[in-house]
Amino acid sequence: MLKKLMILGALLTAGVAQAFVPQAGTWVVTSENNGQPGRGFGLDVQDTTLVMQMYAYDSSGYPTFYLTAGRYANERYTGVLNKYRNGRYFGSGARNGTPDGDAGVVSMRFISGTKGYITFPNEPEKEINRFSFAYNTEPNSLRGFWLLSAVNDQSAANDRVDFFKLERIQGRSDYGTGIINSTDNQYACENLVRGPNAGNVMCLQFNTYGQSIRTSFFQYSVNDGEGFAGRSSTEAYDMLIARRITNSAADRTGLVLKNQEAAQPLDADLVKNAMNEAASQAAGGTKAAAATE
Repeated sequence: MLKKLMILGALLTAGVAQAFVPQAGTWVVTSENNGQPGRGFGLDVQDTTLVMQMYAYDSSGYPTFYLTAGRYANERYTGVLNKYRNGRYFGSGARNGTPDGDAGVVSMRFISGTKGYITFPNEPEKEINRFSFAYNTEPNSLRGFWLLSAVNDQSAANDRVDFFKLERIQGRSDYGTGIINSTDNQYACENLVRGPNAGNVMCLQFNTYGQSIRTSFFQYSVNDGEGFAGRSSTEAYDMLIARRITNSAADRTGLVLKNQEAAQPLDADLVKNAMNEAASQAAGGTKAAAATE
């Protein structure tokens, strides 16, 4: 633990990670997340500007929305919840909305990229969290390609990048919900729900002899995660960045690259001609062996 704190301290001193921003997406009031229609809001922070779009109801029960935008600093934001009217509706022509007053001031503070606290007008402070509606702790939630990038605190030569696809579910440990392996069985991951590492995903890498040679722990939200990695659980000190590359349906989660189009069958004549040409020429190793006889 001391070493971890030293690593984080070095990062802070170097200016690599001095503060964090809330993860972009849909957020909810934790106590109001009961599966029924309610209120919520979208958050996005770009550079030092936060934008919040909130859907809620007025005192008469009619749906409405609010917008606030301004400077985000030191994990905090305070701004006015503006209201608008007379904007474009489905099927209408071009219409620009006009300001219609405001509902008061909203304040937010965050303790991580996925959790914080909000104070609405006329309400006490309430816990909020990034709304995760598709992924849970079941092994299938980890299905797909993952990229794990680890930064070693001693030498850049020991930095690691691991890229693998999880797709085979088998059994579970005493601490998790189910193990999901890569096809070649070199990687195995599990959501841990018990023990000293509960709340983390643990991934092990194995060599061809079935021996565990690397351990990674990370917490993730949707497609991004952070944690620590090392040669074993007790040596997991390297800072780790995890990225989900594809979801369980094999769709890419990135911005530009997409799944490769299905390859067209090769022309049979082209394959035959290539095979004939290759087979008609003596292999380099064969010629070299003949020359020594």
